[in-house]
Amino acid sequence: MWLLFAVGSAVFAALTSILAKVGIKDVNAGLATAIRTCVVLVMAWGMVFLTHAQGGILVISRKSWMFLILSGLATGASWLCYYWALQIGEVSKVVPVDKMSTVLTLILAFLFLHERMTAKSLIGTLLLTAGTLVMVL
Repeated sequence: MWLLFAVGSAVFAALTSILAKVGIKDVNAGLATAIRTCVVLVMAWGMVFLTHAQGGILVISRKSWMFLILSGLATGASWLCYYWALQIGEVSKVVPVDKMSTVLTLILAFLFLHERMTAKSLIGTLLLTAGTLVMVL
């Protein structure tokens, strides 16, 4: 099931890039990000209420609150940078660099979460990096 959601994520992320590039023409990137964020906010809370998960908010630990807030700040910073890059750059160059987050995530997971870095994941990381360089240079 995780693979189905991961593929859905990739499809919607691809649509996000194309739709955003068209939508930000003649719109301030910060304003565009704020509009996108409002839509995501409504959609996310809609899912919370649709699945009756709102009661879980009372049992979230302080540690979880702190890391969820930090994650939200990182998401906001990422989205702002992404929209500014899209506004002034080509989608075909911005997106591959943005997707280097996969490589950075693998490195950070190895360093901070002590996840295993297998030979296969190391080779994949190097190939992703090489592929990105080929696409943007």
